[in-house]
Amino acid sequence: MSFGDEFGLRRKPRRVAEINLINMIDMLFFLLVFFVLTSSFTSETGIDINKPKAQSSKTLPKQPLLIGITRDGSIHVNESPVNIKALQGVLQHYISEDPNRAVVVVADRDALISKAVDVLDACNLANVKKVSISTLKE
Repeated sequence: MSFGDEFGLRRKPRRVAEINLINMIDMLFFLLVFFVLTSSFTSETGIDINKPKAQSSKTLPKQPLLIGITRDGSIHVNESPVNIKALQGVLQHYISEDPNRAVVVVADRDALISKAVDVLDACNLANVKKVSISTLKE
């Protein structure tokens, strides 16, 4: 007779401690999918653009403000559609936050040159100091 039996206490058999790997693998897979879907590998305008090529293309060191011009002539600033009349005000807002922020115009190679001129004119009127046109390196 053991000590616990005398007082009416019975010991439950001990369960073997185990680590449930299936739940851990599910959680790791969920985290992997989450980070892959939320990370941004390249920053693009969010619209379908076929960039022209240039031999003198180079990479900018800081994250610029992206202005996209599609083939049909619509204009987007950081994935948001913008009217050409409102573009100057939007640019002034961004430049007031960071006066040295670069602006990159990402235009489809089949877009009308008049739309690109309108965007460059709005950049000039908003006192943007650094304006570039995005191209693919040949």
